[in-house]
Amino acid sequence: MDEFQEIVIGRSSDLDMVLVEEMVSRRHARISLQGGVVSIEDMGSTNGTFVNGEKIQHATLQEGDRVLIGTSILKLVAIPNEPSSSRRPDLVANRRVTMRRSGAPPTEAPRMSGSLEEIPLPDLMQLFGTSKKTGVLVLKTDQRVGRIYFREGRIYYCSVENQPEIPPIKAAYRMLTWKTGFFALDPPDATEFENEISVSAQEVLMEGFRQMDELENLRSRLPPFGSRLILRAPLEAPLHELEPTHLEVLQTALNSANLQALMDRTETTDLETSKIVLDLIRRGYIKAG
Repeated sequence: MDEFQEIVIGRSSDLDMVLVEEMVSRRHARISLQGGVVSIEDMGSTNGTFVNGEKIQHATLQEGDRVLIGTSILKLVAIPNEPSSSRRPDLVANRRVTMRRSGAPPTEAPRMSGSLEEIPLPDLMQLFGTSKKTGVLVLKTDQRVGRIYFREGRIYYCSVENQPEIPPIKAAYRMLTWKTGFFALDPPDATEFENEISVSAQEVLMEGFRQMDELENLRSRLPPFGSRLILRAPLEAPLHELEPTHLEVLQTALNSANLQALMDRTETTDLETSKIVLDLIRRGYIKAG
């Protein structure tokens, strides 16, 4: 926001920031700087303005806040101010505030994309859920590609490329651990999935973070993920005493190359599988080979 006191954003070509897309109103939102305070106001837009996933009419912005307008995410950043005799004295002292757009270059069609380091996956999920987005969120890291399918803001499928055996909800929880890489919002996908789910982004985030915390507490007690689980011999614990879920995990463990492969193949979440593995070890059914 260099020397401007105010930036008006919208689809109209005569505005300060032009976003040419259907979800953006002609005059969508106004960002202003006054007395060192940056604020944003929705100007009666059809699809709304969102700050950090929350729909707002008016809000004060802080450095790092993310604004969603249409399919564009704007991030408020502060960068060192270069000395200039023409610089307005009433801007923030020694700093200028800039709205940086995460997305494609202006010459391309509007497409939400960017870095997960700049806009973490939880923030994206909250934004898409609150704004009732429909499309496929594609995540790419150095070694993995994941997809989260949204229909009017609700998640109906998730997948990790080359690992079709991982159930959708387990795939969603795993992708929450991806901190680096890139994302892009692709158009809706017409593929029909047999095991569709229907959960809100907020539900996935709340339960996913809970499971991540519990799983982290169990890691020190689990065998290394590269180790194989084998049946204890002689087996003194009777198999008929096992619950169906425990028996299924036991059978899968014996047919898996290692603990990580077991985690990938079970229907239960990584947290539940870890708890069952630890219980099977405690009760004397299996051990790390």
